[in-house]
Amino acid sequence: MYGVFGGYTRWAVVFLIIFVLFILLVPGYAGAAVAPVVDP
Repeated sequence: MYGVFGGYTRWAVVFLIIFVLFILLVPGYAGAAVAPVVDP
């Protein structure tokens, strides 16, 4: 049973890390891209 969930847990952790990084980085890139337009 651990073998079956072992691979799934690995992918779940990897996806979770990528998702968190995506949530943290996207607002930064969006702010950097929009800032020059909103405040020239």
